[in-house]
Order: sequence, then C-alpha cells, then structure tokens
Amino acid sequence: MSTIKKIALGKNGPIVSKLGLGCMRMSSVWGGSVNDESESINTIQSALDNGINFLNTGDFYGNGHNEILIGKAIKGRRDDAFISVKFGAIFDRGQWTGLDLRPVSIKNFINYSLVRLGIDTIDLYQPCRLNDDVVPTEDVIGTIAELIKEGKVRHLGVSEVTAEQLRKANGIHPVTALEIAYSLADRQIESDLLPAAKELGISVVAFANTAEGLLTGDMKAPLAVNDYHTHFSRFQGENLIKNLEKIEVLKVLAHEKGYTPTQLAIAWVNAQGDHIMPLVSMSRRSRIQENMQAMEIDFSPNEIDLLNKHFSVGSILGGTYLQR
Repeated sequence: MSTIKKIALGKNGPIVSKLGLGCMRMSSVWGGSVNDESESINTIQSALDNGINFLNTGDFYGNGHNEILIGKAIKGRRDDAFISVKFGAIFDRGQWTGLDLRPVSIKNFINYSLVRLGIDTIDLYQPCRLNDDVVPTEDVIGTIAELIKEGKVRHLGVSEVTAEQLRKANGIHPVTALEIAYSLADRQIESDLLPAAKELGISVVAFANTAEGLLTGDMKAPLAVNDYHTHFSRFQGENLIKNLEKIEVLKVLAHEKGYTPTQLAIAWVNAQGDHIMPLVSMSRRSRIQENMQAMEIDFSPNEIDLLNKHFSVGSILGGTYLQR
C-alpha cells in the first residue's frame, strides 16, 4: 500500500499529509447535485485510513452540509483529522451574493461550524478572501487571533490573496497556510505570491491542480451549453480548441510514463516543493489510490523542463474566476 509523506504546515507548524482532501464536491455549491452521502463519508474515512489527514471545507459549501458530512465521518476519530475551514462567502440558492467578513459575523460563523463539525477547535481557519475596502484586514485577522486565544482555532490561514495582502496578514498574526489555485495552466502566482509565502515560511495549499478539468485530458470541444465551464473565456470557442491542443503534450507524456494526465498534473504541483500541498477534490473512494499514486511520480529534469516551457505563463488562453 502507498504511504503519504508528512510535512510541517508552515514554519514549525503542525504535521499534516502532503496530499490534502478537498471535500467541496461532496456537497452542492453552485446548485448542482449532492453526492451520495454514504460514499462521501466512506471516502473521508478511507482517506484518513490511508494517512490523508488534511480535510478542507468551507462553511458555505452546501450551506453547512459539507461540515455536517465531515462531522459524521470523523465522529470517534477526531485526532486522525486536521480540519481546514474557510468562511466569509455568502450564497443564496446556489448563487454567490458577496462576502461578510465583519468581526461579529466571524464570531457567529465559527460557532455554527463547531456545532456542525462536532468538534471543539478548528485546526486551520481562514477567510475565503480579504477586502480592505469593506472590512479592514486588521479586523478580520485580529478576530481570528482572538479565536485562537479562546481555543476555538489552532492556526490562521488565508485564501486567494495577493502577495501584499499575505504580508499584511502575516504582520498582524503569523499565517500558517495560504490556499490558492495553482497548476500547470495557472502559474501567475509564481512571480510574487509564491516567493512571498516561501520567504515568510508559509505553506501553500494548492487547489485546482487540473485547472477545472482542463488538464485531465477528458475535456472535449465544444462543451455542453449548460456546462458551468462555458461561463469562462478559457473554455469558450477558439480558446478551448487551442487550449485542448496544448494539453496533447501532457497526454503524450502521461501515456509514456504509464499514468493519467490528471496524475501528472497533481505530480507536477507536488514536485514544486515540500512547502506546497496538492489539495485534490475527491468524492469517491476509488480516487484515493489513484491520487496517492500521483504523489509518487518522479520527473526527469528534461520532463520538468518540457512541461515548464510548454505551459509557461500565458500559454493557456482565456481566464477563469481563479485568475486574480
């Protein structure tokens, strides 16, 4: 059986698995269907059984459904799980309506999360965004610092911020982890945000390793009219056709190495350093071994050079909501 490497999350931080389990797709976030609850719970428990202890959720995933699900899965084995929770996004009937980062709201949000999860302390707590124009970063981070003092939170995280925001937050209270989209197709953060995190000793929890499915090798053009991808220019018209042509190199290399393009996409993120954790969404037990295997893939210097040059910044046309 494969074993998952363990890393310290942040400078002298807690020990967690190098591979994280993203639980979002187990719930309805954008108005889609809800995954089979029994399969979701078994997936979480199977991940824990295999040493994947980093569980990522948001209090707005399925309006709390995701936290309830995790709470059921970890009942009786709290010490096996490291739980990361995002907060601040407001949804109404599956539609994003904005952010609420007011201190009074944060103090309310966390109490609901603790009850839904069935725990006393959240391991990593983080605003899903920061917006100084509405609520000062000092107020948001300062409130989480208070929750840490109260024992409701162990570590501070931030999500989808700029390098400037990261430095500012870390100056208020030490940041343990940064959650951000990162893949062969989305490398803009390499110029400023990743160096800032490394300099500050902050680990990177990297989600969207397959760039919303673009790097899986399974996507075909044109997409169905009701496919949510069609809202983003990357997946529209000629952009999608040319982007899928770029993926052929990844597909060929995957075939030569005996893996899937998805596995290689995860492996590339994993290869970027011990301070970077691939956060992979899984909602079926069958995906666990496949993704654990991806963590064992090695690249030759020539293979890394090929991928880095072929997927240089700007090589993928069009944008998504992941691009800042």
